[in-house]
Amino acid sequence: MGNAVAAPPFGIAVALTLVSGVTACLLLPGLPPWPLLATMFVMGFVFWLRARRLRILGALLCGFGLAGLHASASLAQQLPPAMEHGEVIVEGRIVELPQGEPRRTRFRFRVDRSASQPEALRGKLLQLAWYDQDPAARDLQAGTRWRLTLKLRAPRGLRNPGGFDSEKYALAQRVAATGYVRDTLLARRLSAPHGIDAWRDAMSQRIANSIPQASSRFIRALALGDTRALEDDDWETLRATGLTHLIAISGFHVGLVAGFFALLASAIWRLVPLLARRLPRPQASAMAALIGASGYAAIAGFALPTVRTVLMIGVIVAARLWRRPQRPAESLALAAIVLLVVDPLALLAPGFWLSFVGVGWLLWCLPHASQNVMRDFLGAQGVATLGLLPLTVVLFGQASLAGPLANLVAVPWWSLVVVPLSLIGTGLDALHAGWGVWSWQLAVHAFDLTWPLFDRLGSSGIALWCLPEARWFALPLALVGTFWLLLPRGVPGKALAMLLWLPLLWPQRDLPRHGEAELVFIDVGQGLSILVRTKQHALLYDMGPAVKDGFDAGERAVIPALHALGVRSIDTAIVSHGDNDHAGGFDAVRRMFPINKVMAPEGSPTVATHPCVAGNTWRWDGVTFRVLHPPPHFPYLKNESSCVLRIETVHGAALLTGDIGDVIERDLVRLGARDVQADVVLMAHHGSSGSSDAAFVATTGARYAIASAGYGNRFRHPKTEVVSRWQRAGAEAISTLDQGALRIRLAADGIEAEGHRQAHPRLWDAARRQKPGQKPFMP
Repeated sequence: MGNAVAAPPFGIAVALTLVSGVTACLLLPGLPPWPLLATMFVMGFVFWLRARRLRILGALLCGFGLAGLHASASLAQQLPPAMEHGEVIVEGRIVELPQGEPRRTRFRFRVDRSASQPEALRGKLLQLAWYDQDPAARDLQAGTRWRLTLKLRAPRGLRNPGGFDSEKYALAQRVAATGYVRDTLLARRLSAPHGIDAWRDAMSQRIANSIPQASSRFIRALALGDTRALEDDDWETLRATGLTHLIAISGFHVGLVAGFFALLASAIWRLVPLLARRLPRPQASAMAALIGASGYAAIAGFALPTVRTVLMIGVIVAARLWRRPQRPAESLALAAIVLLVVDPLALLAPGFWLSFVGVGWLLWCLPHASQNVMRDFLGAQGVATLGLLPLTVVLFGQASLAGPLANLVAVPWWSLVVVPLSLIGTGLDALHAGWGVWSWQLAVHAFDLTWPLFDRLGSSGIALWCLPEARWFALPLALVGTFWLLLPRGVPGKALAMLLWLPLLWPQRDLPRHGEAELVFIDVGQGLSILVRTKQHALLYDMGPAVKDGFDAGERAVIPALHALGVRSIDTAIVSHGDNDHAGGFDAVRRMFPINKVMAPEGSPTVATHPCVAGNTWRWDGVTFRVLHPPPHFPYLKNESSCVLRIETVHGAALLTGDIGDVIERDLVRLGARDVQADVVLMAHHGSSGSSDAAFVATTGARYAIASAGYGNRFRHPKTEVVSRWQRAGAEAISTLDQGALRIRLAADGIEAEGHRQAHPRLWDAARRQKPGQKPFMP
C-alpha cells in the first residue's frame, strides 16, 4: 500500500480540525484541570508540526487544549469574591470609545500594572459606568488616565431563552469585573488623551462638529467604527434590513483601503522607476496594501472582520514576498489558524462564524470572476444570503426578509460611494483639519439617498422574521440543505433539500397538551415576569423593570424570551401592580406583541382594558384561571393591591402572588384555604421578610416556592429566613438569581422545575462558580 498523503500543516483540513477542537472545548459544561489541558496542547502541537500522520489529531488536541487554557486563564483573572463587597481605588487608562447616555457613561478601563495598584486588578480590563445627571460632569475621553474609586463585581448576567449571554461576552473580551464609579467627586484625571483611541475619539468629534446633518452619525460609524451615536431605532432598522454587517466596518471596507494603498504604491513605483531596484513593484504594492489594511483596522478598533481581512492580506503578502502562490481558500484557512492560535476565544463571537463561513461559501461557490460584473454581484449576494441564513437564525433568532433587497442597494452604493468618500474625508482631515469636510458632506448626501428606503423597509412589519429556538440538530441539517442547494445546476433533488431547513425555520414549540399548563419565570433581575402557556393561549404576568434611558427588562429579557419560546401574540397581559420592577417593561412588550386584553388593579397607573378583581375567572384549553385578590372596591395600595392569580389544572395548581404582604396573605387563608393550596407558589415580594407569612406558607402545601430576584440586589432578596420557612414547610425553594429562567410544567407525567442554567450548563456560568455564603454585591 502506498503512503497516505499527509495534510498540509496550515491547510484547510487542519484549520477545520483546529476549529473543531476549540469548539468542543468551549461546549463543555466545565473545564478539565489545567495540567491536562496543558498536556493536550503540548502533545497536539508536537503531533501537528512533527508527526505527519498524526497532524489532524494534533490540531484537534492543540485546539482543545489551547482554548481550555485561555478560558481557564480568563476566568481566573476575574474579580475574586472577597473584593465584591468593598470599594477599591485604582489608576488606569480609558480604552476604546466611551459610550455616553443621558444618565450615565459606559467605558472600559485598563488598570495600570504598577505595584501601587491592587494585586488582583493589575493590568485587568474593567467594564465601568459613571452615573451623573450632568453629562458635562462626566466628560470622559478615550486615552485619558484616571484615578477612580470603584465598586466592582465579577461579570454576572441574566440567563434566558434567546437572551444575550453577558457572561460569555465577558469571557471572550477578558473583562475581569464590572462596576461603577463610586464617588465621582474624588475622581481625578491624570493625563491628557493619547493613543489611537484618543485619535478616533477626536476625529469622530470633528465629523460631528463639521457635519450638522443627523446622518453624520452613520459617517462616523462607516469611517471610524464609532457607532455610539446610533439610536435604538437605527439598530432596529439595520437588523430588520440585514445591514448591520455594513454599518460597522467590515472586511470589505478593509479590502477597499488595502486596494487603494496598493494602487497608490504601484503608481509611485511607476513614476519613480529607480525604486524598483530596491524593491520590485509587485512586492511594494503588496506591502503597501498590508500597511493600509493594518492602519485602517487599528482606526476601526481591531474589530474581528477587520482582523480576519488583515490576516488574509498578510498571508497573500507573505506568499508574494516569498514568491509562493497561495489559493484564496488556503489564505482563509491560514487566517483562521493564526486567529485561533492568537485568541481561541474569538470563536465565541458571532462575527467569527459569519465572517469565515461567509467568505468560505463565496470561495467555494464563486471561485473565479466572470466578465459579467452584475452577474457576479447578484451571485455573491445570493450565496451570502442563502449560506448565512442558518447561522443568522441560530445566532440571533431572527432572519431579515428584506435583507436580500436592501443589500442589493446598500452593498454597491455604500461600499463603493459612501465608504470611500467617508475615508477620503477622514484621511484628508487627518492631514489638516478642515480639508475633509467636503468629502464628508458628499458622503452624507450619498447616504441620505438610500436611508429613507431602508427605513421604510425596516418598518414594514414583515421585514424581520423572529424564530423560536431550535433543537441542536437543526443547524447541521440546515447546513447540509444549504450545501445541497448551492451545488452546481443539474444536481437532482434540490427541492427536497429545503425539507432539511424545516427543523430550523419551523421548530417544534413543545407546547403543553390539553389540560396542561407551563410557567416560565423569566430572569429579569430584581423584578418579575412570568409567561403562562396552555395549548393555544399565552398569558404574561408582569414585564420586569425598566429605567428611563437605561436597562429595560421588557426589551432585553422578556421580548427575546418570548420570541425564543415561539410566542407570537399575548392573549392576556396582567400587570400585577404599578411598581416599576413589575410594570416597567410593559411598554416595550406592548410595542412588539399584539395583546388582546390588559388587566391591572383598579387605581393602578397602568392603562388596562379590564380591571383585575377577585372573582374574575376564565378557562383556556382545560385550564382554569381565577383572580383571588384584590376584592371589588379595594383601594389601590401598590404592593398590597397586587393581582393574585390562581392557575388550576387537573395535574396541579400554581399561585402567582405579586408583591402582597403578610396581612393580605393571612386574609387569603381566612377567605379560602383551599384557594391558596398550590404545587407551585411565587414567593410574594421577591422573598422579602414582609411576606411569606408562616400560616400562609403552611397552608399552600407547595412543592416549589419560586423567588424572582436579581443578583446582589440591595434588598438582599430572597431573605434567608424566608427561604428557610418555605423549606421547613416541605417546599423546594428556587430562585432566578441562581438558576436564570425557570420552566415548570403542570403536566400528566408530573411537575418538574428546570432552570436555564441547569438545562444549558456553560463553563463560564458565574452562578455555578459563585461560592456559597458569599456576601452579595450591594449598589
